[in-house]
Formats: sequence, structure tokens, C-alpha cells
Amino acid sequence: MKTMIRIFYLLLGLNVAPQTAFAIDSQNLPDVPPGIVTIRTIDPVKLVGYTVGDIIEREVILTIKAPYKLIETSLPITGYEKRYKGQVIGIELKSVSHTKKENKDSATFDIKLAYQIFTNNVVAKNAALGPEYLNLINTKDSKDLVKYRIPNLDIAISPIAIFGQVKIENNMSPLRGPLLLSNVKENKWLKVSIGFLALSLLGLLYILGQRAWLPRMGGTFAKTHRKLRKLPQSPEGLKLGVAAVHESLNTTASMSVFSNNLGIFLAQKPNFSPMATELQQFFSLSRQVYFEPNAAHGLGTNPQQWLQSFVRRCRDCERGLTPETSTQKSGS
Repeated sequence: MKTMIRIFYLLLGLNVAPQTAFAIDSQNLPDVPPGIVTIRTIDPVKLVGYTVGDIIEREVILTIKAPYKLIETSLPITGYEKRYKGQVIGIELKSVSHTKKENKDSATFDIKLAYQIFTNNVVAKNAALGPEYLNLINTKDSKDLVKYRIPNLDIAISPIAIFGQVKIENNMSPLRGPLLLSNVKENKWLKVSIGFLALSLLGLLYILGQRAWLPRMGGTFAKTHRKLRKLPQSPEGLKLGVAAVHESLNTTASMSVFSNNLGIFLAQKPNFSPMATELQQFFSLSRQVYFEPNAAHGLGTNPQQWLQSFVRRCRDCERGLTPETSTQKSGS
């Protein structure tokens, strides 16, 4: 019976021995050989201004190459208070979780750490998250135990309230970068203004443009308006201009347009309805130029200038725009 008990304790000891080996203090183990572990950390953007009760989250992604393997029991323990030179610094590991993804020649661990601050001081003070030590074992040699050090993250803890007079320049943390002013609102308004300006310029181009850059800009009256600007200021130039306008009206209506069938033209082309009075004035001018030289047209002393303005407003009607009101009064 005693022999059986001895054998039982011997087997129990052999079974527990490897587990106790994993509990070796990481500080006493050699470092992992170079090239075995690669690390990527996702650290918080904010490194200063933490106060008591704040939680700081950090993510560590480790890739461990074979034949080494992470001893998962060496992961940081929740509730452990960080110490510096044996003194508690007031930062506790609140939670830890990890996921594992194994590949053929390596394993990747995604470790998420959350620290909580339980300290306060009358002035800002520096602190650090970590370092954390992980144990690795060589799967081909169980006696080959090594450690890997997760680098610490330096932060600064601020007091809840400041007592007395403090010189800010002497209490600024070197971890704080330059103070930046947010320009998000200004950039938004700048983009809106640029868009509005672009639309305005496009509208002006559509209204005042002489070329066919946009749809409906290359119509008959647009071409006639360019032609009239090149004609000489003379009776012959006026006669050529009146002929060009007649041609534009006929092309637009697909028929010959005169004062006696003007109503039919306006019914077919309602865009030209605001020009009904001026169209009648144009036909009076045409009659004076071709048939009755001594007749009064009521368009002032420079009918050729009026004709150019008239064609420009017809061009606006052709583009679907409302023409500007003519400033030329009959009989002026």
C-alpha cells in the first residue's frame, strides 16, 4: 500500500513540474532571440491630461514564429497594480483579453489591455503603462524558456485641482505636442464658398458667354450676336445686322416671321414672349431700313446699338433665361 502511495505522489509531481516551470519569474529568464517576435501597438492618441478614474486602452499585436510558443498563463493579470522601484504608482490593469490566430509557421496574438488610474497629485506627474513581460517556450526544447518585454507607454497624470500658484511653463509635460486650433469648421465653409463661387462663375459664363461651351449656348441668336459686334457702325452695317436677325428668327421658327404672324411664332416659342414688344419694334426698324427710309422707328439715334442689345436678349430667351428689361424707351 505504501508503495502505491509513493508511485501516486511521484506521478503527481511529474505532472505538476512543467506547470511550475511556467511560473518562473520572467525577470530571471533570458530575452527571446532576435527575429522571433514582431510587435505592433495601437496606442491612444492622448498621452497627457489623465486624472483619477480614467481608463486607458492599449492594443498589442504580437506575431511569434515557430518553434517558440507563447505561454498564455504568463499574460498580464487583471487587478495587478503597477509598481516602480517597488512603489505602487496608482495604475491598475482593469481588464485584459486576447485572441489567437495560428498559421503554419507562426501564431498571432491580439492582446487588448485596459488600465485605470487610481492616483492623484497636486501637480502633473509622469507615469507609464507597462512594461509587460511574456514567457515563451521552445516547443522543440522544453528547457528553453525565454521572455519578451512589451515596451511601456509613457503618459502624464494631471491633478483634479491645482493648489496655489503654478507656472505653466514649468508644469508642461514634454509628452504634449504643440497646441493646435481645429480648422474643421473653417475648411467646411471654405469648401461651401468655393462651390458657391464655382456655381456663380458657371452661371455668369452661361449668361454672358459668347461661345458654345455649355448646352444651348451655341444657338442661332448667339452666333448672330457675335456677328453684329463685328459689323461697322454705318447704314450698311445696320442693314446687314437687320438681315442677320431676320435669318435668326426664321431659323428659330422654321418659317418666315413678320409682324403679321408674330403671334404664331410666340405660341410656338413661348420663351420669346417677354420680347413681344421689342419684336414689334424690330419689325418697325426693318421696315424703315428696307422700305421706308423716312419712317420713324422710335429707337433713338443709334439703332444699331439697340439692335445688338435686342439680339443679346433674344439669345437669353434662346437659352431658356429670362431676358433683362430693355432700358431703351420708344421715341427716345
